[in-house]
Amino acid sequence: MAAPAVEGKVTKALRAVFRRVEGAAKRAGRQPEDVRVVAVGKTKPVSLIRDLYDAGHRCFGENYVQEFIQKAPELPDDIKWHFIGHLQSNKVKPLLAAVPNLDMVESVDNEKIANYLDRIVANLGRKPLKVLVQVNTSGEESKSGIQPSDCVALAKHVKLNCPNLVFSGLMTIGRPDYTSTPENFQVLSCCKDEVCEELGIPDCQCELSMGMSGDFEKAIEMGSTNVRIGSTIFGPREYPNKENHKIVGFHYLGGENSSFQRVRGYNVGSFQWAFCSFYVISIYHTMELLLC
Repeated sequence: MAAPAVEGKVTKALRAVFRRVEGAAKRAGRQPEDVRVVAVGKTKPVSLIRDLYDAGHRCFGENYVQEFIQKAPELPDDIKWHFIGHLQSNKVKPLLAAVPNLDMVESVDNEKIANYLDRIVANLGRKPLKVLVQVNTSGEESKSGIQPSDCVALAKHVKLNCPNLVFSGLMTIGRPDYTSTPENFQVLSCCKDEVCEELGIPDCQCELSMGMSGDFEKAIEMGSTNVRIGSTIFGPREYPNKENHKIVGFHYLGGENSSFQRVRGYNVGSFQWAFCSFYVISIYHTMELLLC
């Protein structure tokens, strides 16, 4: 459990974020209350989230399903949870079953995951779930999200073919180089205009979730209605000790004629197969790499 002094610091950090949100909104001629602050507590203890809850905050987000379903039951059920990480189809049912107060999934990036969410919401008898379509506005292969040119089709699919989902807007993650993110935010804003026109919905029914710790003020100035703030509130992420997750072996999967071969690593420290992909130059037909 975190020390009270640290928890007090977290509460002060949240208040400082709200002051910055207010300033950015005013610069853009907007009302601060039109911007939702999602406090993202990934890798952080429940005690810190509880501290913010006790200070009056109710909107929190998580990135990892396993961590999420462990934390949520330990916290009050009037929290409005947002899931903001990449969601695999086999994780949909565990997530929805474990977090009945999940308010929004911000990372729908293909029809398959939308259909899974729609079906599981119906099967569990939940009320319709709000979702955002994630758009890859930076063109980075490392980021999830549908291409901007395809976002209208996916939004239309959710709106027309997923009765247990509520299409609520668009989400993006800008580049780490924050000097370039205004371009990413502008792309998402253009996507919003296209979606609203195609679906015949008013501007207020299509949220823009853009902006994180490093760029949320610029995002608000460019129209964001939902900012996802983690490290600025909670401090640097605290990932598990690397020794507990050391990759101890690789199994070769490539063909003999490839210049770049794909290998898969096994994380045996957790007694689960955790697969990681790497590209290595190889001239061997088969190989096993064993690391001490």
